[in-house]
Amino acid sequence: MKTLNSYKMSGKDVLPLVEGGKGVAVSNGTTAGAWAKAGGIGTFSCVNPDSYAEDGTYIPQVYHGKTRSERFEELKAYAIRGGIEQAKIARDVSGGEGRIHMNVLWEAGGTVPILHGVLSEVGELVHGITCGAGMPYKVAEIAAQYGINYYPIVSSARAFNALWRRSYKNYADLLGGVVYEDPWLAGGHNGLSNVEDPNEPQDPYGRCLELRKVMNGYGLNHVPIVMAGGVWYLRDWEDWIDNEELGPVAFQFGTRPLLTQESPIMQAWKDRLLNLKEGDVYLNRFSPTGFYSSAIRNPFLDDLVGRSERQIEYRTKPEAPFTAELPLGPRGRIHYVKAEDLPRAQAWIDAGQSEAMKTPDDTMVFVTPEKSKQILQSQAECMCCLSQCRFSNWADNEEGTNGKRADPRSFCIQKALQRAAHGGDLDQSLMFAGHNAYKFAQDPFYANGFIPTVKQLVDRILTGD
Repeated sequence: MKTLNSYKMSGKDVLPLVEGGKGVAVSNGTTAGAWAKAGGIGTFSCVNPDSYAEDGTYIPQVYHGKTRSERFEELKAYAIRGGIEQAKIARDVSGGEGRIHMNVLWEAGGTVPILHGVLSEVGELVHGITCGAGMPYKVAEIAAQYGINYYPIVSSARAFNALWRRSYKNYADLLGGVVYEDPWLAGGHNGLSNVEDPNEPQDPYGRCLELRKVMNGYGLNHVPIVMAGGVWYLRDWEDWIDNEELGPVAFQFGTRPLLTQESPIMQAWKDRLLNLKEGDVYLNRFSPTGFYSSAIRNPFLDDLVGRSERQIEYRTKPEAPFTAELPLGPRGRIHYVKAEDLPRAQAWIDAGQSEAMKTPDDTMVFVTPEKSKQILQSQAECMCCLSQCRFSNWADNEEGTNGKRADPRSFCIQKALQRAAHGGDLDQSLMFAGHNAYKFAQDPFYANGFIPTVKQLVDRILTGD
């Protein structure tokens, strides 16, 4: 195994090992500080970060506003307070070692004011901003206002080229690195484009080489590429180290830090990670962001699969081939469906999936009355955690809507992630993970349920294992 040499990143020589930022209280100040103390770059998430009372207990994010706009203001206030607290915790835990980054999602609700709210208070404690989930053109300008580095998360050379030409060329000196997040292997939201097949993964080396060529064309030969997604054993990536063709490369670990003593996730979640099998992480497109995402398959995701499978097209007026009459609702209002879909719909209704919920795509999905009530209530309680939400139809604009019908095929992502993070039923939660998570069960490092400290994990990674 080659020696992994330090790079100057975010103003300091550090191990080119980066903790991946995981939102809604999973990557926090404790994990980030511990990773930085071990010599790398720790990352806390500013997506619904936790804050605490004076006695140290977690403050639940309860929303009291009667309107979405009021709840949106509450959400931003929670995030700013939590971000400030997590930055301070990371500083204290790190003891000044390594570097601390803050991760945000561009398509999360209120990202710009949240960044300003946190950095205006504790900007000196944060050395870099990582930002993905969308096209974060403005993140460079915001980073420049506070004199810190920025690290865009992209999944293709084409995406970086667009960001550079539109914005980043004006802030080249603060570009600390470019995170290439492999859309087929990474956990959480993935940047698969409409021209890429989710079932046909591409070689990350070739995609990173293409990214490097674009970067070098702009004089960014010295700027590291951070390889994210699918990195488990460093020995499997040995040919990337000191590779003249690729240039400087760092490695990001998102899934492995979940299973550490510092990780705040509940023990039941850690136990589940230890027993995953290959294929248990599911790439899907149910997220209300509209992006693909990868999570541990469970009854929560299975319900979404079933919901979309119980789906047919319809029309409100007859037109070929929508000529079969389907009466729905207490008044038996007629909807017109294809003749071949009529018996399918009737079978779902007879089986108790009697509520037909309309989607933005002129289709309807069939669910139980109880599930319909749950979906409608969750849509009504939207706290605006995304800049645009297809589940609730919220959008951060003057109208407060994306202009489309709320989509019952999706779900409230904040509720699903909060349940996982704070002691909820894991079978009804969203647990993001990378596709290599099954290796927890195979890796001898975790034999007999061993859970390392962050320092032990980093030391292990440096050996190649």
